[in-house]
Amino acid sequence: MTKTLTLFSAATLALLTLSGKAQTTSTYSWNNLPKIAQPTFRKDTINILAHGAKADGVTLNTKAINTAIAACSQKGGGVVLVPSGLWMTGPIELKSNVNLHVKKAATLLFTTDKSQYALVEGVYEGKRAARNQSPISGTNLENVAITGQGILDGNGDVWRAVNKGQLTESQWKEKVASGGVLKDDGKVWYPSEQFKKASVDGRSMLLTPGKTPQDFADMKDFLRPNLVVFTNCKKVLLDGVTFQNSPAWCLHPLMCQDLTIRNVTTKNPEYAHNGDGMDIESCKNFLIEGCTLDVGDDAICIKSGKDEEGRKRGMPTENGVIRNNTVYNGHGGFVIGSEMSGGARNIFVYNCTFMGTDKGLRFKSVRGRGGVVEHIYAKDIFMKDIAGEAIFFDMYYFVKFATDGQRDERPVVNEGTPIFRDMKFENIVCNGAEKGVFIRGLSEMPIKNITLKNLTLKTDKGVELTDASGIHLENVQLITKETKPVIFVDNSHNLTFDGIQYNANADLLFDINGERSQDIRVTNTDTTKAQTKAAFNKGAVEKQLMLSAAK
Repeated sequence: MTKTLTLFSAATLALLTLSGKAQTTSTYSWNNLPKIAQPTFRKDTINILAHGAKADGVTLNTKAINTAIAACSQKGGGVVLVPSGLWMTGPIELKSNVNLHVKKAATLLFTTDKSQYALVEGVYEGKRAARNQSPISGTNLENVAITGQGILDGNGDVWRAVNKGQLTESQWKEKVASGGVLKDDGKVWYPSEQFKKASVDGRSMLLTPGKTPQDFADMKDFLRPNLVVFTNCKKVLLDGVTFQNSPAWCLHPLMCQDLTIRNVTTKNPEYAHNGDGMDIESCKNFLIEGCTLDVGDDAICIKSGKDEEGRKRGMPTENGVIRNNTVYNGHGGFVIGSEMSGGARNIFVYNCTFMGTDKGLRFKSVRGRGGVVEHIYAKDIFMKDIAGEAIFFDMYYFVKFATDGQRDERPVVNEGTPIFRDMKFENIVCNGAEKGVFIRGLSEMPIKNITLKNLTLKTDKGVELTDASGIHLENVQLITKETKPVIFVDNSHNLTFDGIQYNANADLLFDINGERSQDIRVTNTDTTKAQTKAAFNKGAVEKQLMLSAAK
């Protein structure tokens, strides 16, 4: 046992030295939040009507809108006005110093004619890939915005496949009647035969050396675009607009600096594959506030590239404030990962409500990603009817376990080892979830130094900690349906449980497992309420649990 710990320490130190990601201290705090610079625009306004746009829902206004944007930018910038009406259009390319203002009762409806969207080099889940051109995009811009109270609709249903089980019977019949083709077993609808072939054959969209986007012309229908993509832009503002029905992710700012997303609504159907709300990737200095999200995948998600490509990019998502947002459907309210190979740090999340999401605060990665996620702070988070876990860390994202339940144990630390550490969550309430807290690190790299303070969690199950270190729970109320056990520990060490409240007459308070479960301290907790205080299994020993009398 001693030898294992010695090797672990040396390997970790070597990794941190090699990668240049030594332990850091955040320069931010709740009293000193990151500051985000805002764009400014001239008051000059160009109405798209002046360039021949027609709000009849039929005329393709691509040229008129892009001409107005280009003219505005060339004159030094200002506002391009989209007045009330239904405006059919193809891809729109934004320019520096332009505020595209979409008035209330105005809808930009993006055409279902896929030939209007060029094959371009883009990014798919953190890696270079062939994509169709996004309905709205901008690259290497400064001072750019989309504002107003209008709607941008990506017409995403013509791009997405859908499983029969995700729809009601009437929805499925309507989908089949709309065109497209079915999988041979009749259980999946595809937009086209080309899409079906690429999907069934498992074709990759990644741009490997020597490949160009044009090499993917035979699977063009399969290369779904994100609705809005800003790449390497500075001073970006999205304010007030509804972004909906995207072919893939709704909002994707990539390698941007000084980004503000305010009072925005993102909507995707629950069945929308990759139907994320907003994915903030390798961005620095960002504010997300007052937004409402109801989507088909992760809601507010932090990313920074995937695997070696993300590590080589080396751009963490950092210095962010996320506040006063409401999330309805989604695979997580606030999410980091799994493509976080460039790291994430200095992010503050507060005054957010999650209603019916799959998970609440969700952190995910896997061996091979690498990257350091640290200095993440959350407080005043309110959740209701969470399908899975309220607070969730898992370093086994999409890993299938052996049938005997044993995890894949490969205690090798290298540049592909993800590191999650140094976070504090406080003042969190959850009424309804499968599990309150779930933390599962790697045997070679535990999740470290997480403080959970002032929590009230009404859930089916309580707390589960596996391969975790330096976890501190303080003033936590666990109201659980299952009480055998209330708290499960597996191969975790340096744990503190201070002021834990739980159901009277609980069957078992602590279930301690594994020989690496050590230094577990319980203070200010009445352990006599449980029928059994603790059980020790799989090499765990009783002396490692230290109980102090309740005050």
